[in-house]
Amino acid sequence: MKNLLSNIKIFTPEGTYIKDPESSNLGKRIIENSIILIEEIGFENFNFKKLGQKIGSNESSIYRYFESKHKLLIYLTSWYWGWIEYQLVMETYSINDSKEKLIKGIEVVTRTTKQDNNYGHINEVLLNKIVINENSKSYLTKDVDSENKVGYFMAYKRVVKRLAEIIFSFNNTYQYALSLAGTITESALHQHYMKLHFPSITSCSETITPTDFLTNLTLNTLVNDK
Repeated sequence: MKNLLSNIKIFTPEGTYIKDPESSNLGKRIIENSIILIEEIGFENFNFKKLGQKIGSNESSIYRYFESKHKLLIYLTSWYWGWIEYQLVMETYSINDSKEKLIKGIEVVTRTTKQDNNYGHINEVLLNKIVINENSKSYLTKDVDSENKVGYFMAYKRVVKRLAEIIFSFNNTYQYALSLAGTITESALHQHYMKLHFPSITSCSETITPTDFLTNLTLNTLVNDK
């Protein structure tokens, strides 16, 4: 089973890269070390020159894989959301009880990330930290509409839509399933961020997780709406 999972390729939009980084050792080193470096110094301070120095390669070799650091960020966040979608499908497909399925779905989307050894060159724990801090920078741009049109944010949108389907299965009279699913997904990142940086204005702590909060919020909303 472990060998089977390690052979599953997470979908990433083709337009985000020039050459598929999964196709070569250099490409995988670019991904592995870009995650480490962005998490270490932040996306604003990250550039291909620094990445090239870190991997011992020319800056120009990185440009053969990615047109810009913005496209690289979209690639990384798309991979993350594709990975979350895979977990969401795998961990909920055999659950028949709609409430249990909803609770599990919220857990998958909002929980603290643990390392997945099926993808050796990608540190999912560090990537999760990048998504918490930098995810909105992938789409809060003037080009968001054109990038959305060509499918750059498909994985993120699929996570929201799959969660919305689970919400609808629990309460099929609730009119705002998509909005609630999107709120859960975004609020999870926000609450993880607040817990780390602004703990005085969030109830989330070492004992109360974003999953606890969002599960409570969602169930109360949906039960009271029935």
